Amino acid sequence: MFQQFPGAVRICPSSPLRLHSAQLGWKIGDCRIEIGVCSFACEQSVKFFPKRLNRVHAPYHMCSGMWLTIPNLLTLARIIMTPFILIELSRGQYMIGGWMFGAAAFTDILDGLLARRFGSQSKIGQYFDPIADKVLLTSIYVGLALGRAVPLWIVLLIFARDLWILLLSGVALRFTAFRNLQPSLWGKASTFFQIMAAVAIMAARAYSNDWFLKISTALIGGVVILAAVSGIDYSLRGVAYLRQGSPPG
Repeated sequence: MFQQFPGAVRICPSSPLRLHSAQLGWKIGDCRIEIGVCSFACEQSVKFFPKRLNRVHAPYHMCSGMWLTIPNLLTLARIIMTPFILIELSRGQYMIGGWMFGAAAFTDILDGLLARRFGSQSKIGQYFDPIADKVLLTSIYVGLALGRAVPLWIVLLIFARDLWILLLSGVALRFTAFRNLQPSLWGKASTFFQIMAAVAIMAARAYSNDWFLKISTALIGGVVILAAVSGIDYSLRGVAYLRQGSPPG
C-alpha cells in the first residue's frame, strides 16, 4: 500500500520493525464481527507531505508581501473614517469629529505596533500608511475650514506646501537616482504642529474653553511658520542635491 505514495513514507530496510496486533470486535444482531488490526513502529521518523504542511503553517511574516494584512486593514479603516470626520467637522460637530479623529489616530498607532511586533510589514503598507495619514490630516483642516473654525487661507497654505513637496519628490524620482525620500526635521515639526493645532481647535470648540482657544491660536501660528520654513527647506535640499548629484547632509 505504501508503494502508492512515493516519497511520502520512507522505511529503511535495515531498521527493525516492531509489530503490534490488536483486535476489535462488536456485535450486530446475532452476528459477531471481529477485525484484526496490525500496526508497526519504525525507528526512523516518518513524514507525510512535508512541503504541503510547510506551506499551510508558514510563519505570518512570510506573508508580508500580501496587501491583506491586519495593519493594512487598519490603514484602510482610517481612510474609510476620513470622509465621516470631514462631514462632522463641517457641520460643527466638533465633539463627535474629535473623538472620531482620536479613533483614527489610534488605528495609526496600532497598525505600526502590529507590523513591528509580528513582522508583517509590506511594500504596499509603506506607501499606503503615509498617504492615509496625509489624507486624514488634510481632510480635517478642510472640515474645520468649512465649519469656519479656521481661516480658509491656512488650509490653502497647507495644500500649497504639500503640493510643492509632492512636485519636488516627483522631479527627484523622474530626473535623479535618489529614492530615499525621507521627511526632514522641519517637515516632521510642521506635521506635529498641524495635529496638535487641530486637536486644540476641536477641543476649544467642543468644550467652549478659552484656554484651549488661546493654545489653538498659538499653535496655528506655529503651523503657518513651519509650513513656510519646511517648504523652503525642502526646496533648498532639492536644489543642493541636483547640483551635487548626491543627497545633502
